[in-house]
Amino acid sequence: MTQPQQTGPEQLAFQQYRTLLFSVAYRVLGTAADAEDVVQDAWLKWSAADRSQVADPKAYLTRIISNLAMERLRSTRHRRETYVGPWLPEPILTGPDTADDVATADSVSMALLVVLETLSPLERAVFVLKEVFAFSHAEIAEAVERSETAVRQAAHRAREHVQARRPRFTADRARQRDVTERFFAATAGGDINTLMELLSPDVTLWTDGGGKVRQALKPVVGLETVARWFAALGTVTYQDIEPEQMRAELTWINGGPGVVFRGPDRVVATLTFDFDQEGRISTIHNVANPDKLHAVADGTRHELL
Repeated sequence: MTQPQQTGPEQLAFQQYRTLLFSVAYRVLGTAADAEDVVQDAWLKWSAADRSQVADPKAYLTRIISNLAMERLRSTRHRRETYVGPWLPEPILTGPDTADDVATADSVSMALLVVLETLSPLERAVFVLKEVFAFSHAEIAEAVERSETAVRQAAHRAREHVQARRPRFTADRARQRDVTERFFAATAGGDINTLMELLSPDVTLWTDGGGKVRQALKPVVGLETVARWFAALGTVTYQDIEPEQMRAELTWINGGPGVVFRGPDRVVATLTFDFDQEGRISTIHNVANPDKLHAVADGTRHELL
């Protein structure tokens, strides 16, 4: 985000809540680029406001960011509905601290963000403010400029919808890391037997190329099919990059362990994982659309609340 030039009380107040604003916007929008844009727009509105009339800067800024995010989400809905292949959220690099905070990690996971895509903009904003940041219904009503009754109804619909669709099991964090490391090694070595041990019987691979790079346009389902897909990675040319030119690294993505694939001059894909009750990999999200890899490519680790 372009930082304001002046350093005055208005900037200090804004910077105090900047992490909160990005944290709300990213969860509502599912893309770091859009979240940064609306944070910048929030700064412009804040810097032009009559702050002498603002009794609670946090509430005021939350209202600004919530409405900007909902407006941006409405404007992008058609683009997402006509997207080539599955639409996945834009991955961001996070630190081990985020992964250690189970509630924060779960609330920014690909698994939850994918489910949030199926909510209306209002339901999504209400869910994020209520379930992630523990705002009261009255505070949310003020933020989203709706009645408290409407907010309660939206919160109820959103909660039921998410509970019905999000993964019901959360593997131990150490187990997630261990399985990811073993998956990483097995993929690098083409070890299909180990891959089949680590994957759930009904594992699903979602790939997002956005029509920009070649990817599966439908989910790839099933233990053997997905295992063979990854066992072959080290033997095939991908996006004109020869296998020996491809580098892969384990890192933290969206609050959990993930993998970044790099060519000689660019990031080419990320992998993130969901796990079943036994700690096996149940879902793999593969983002390869270059438009969604800028936040990972720039190397910034996002601090999230």
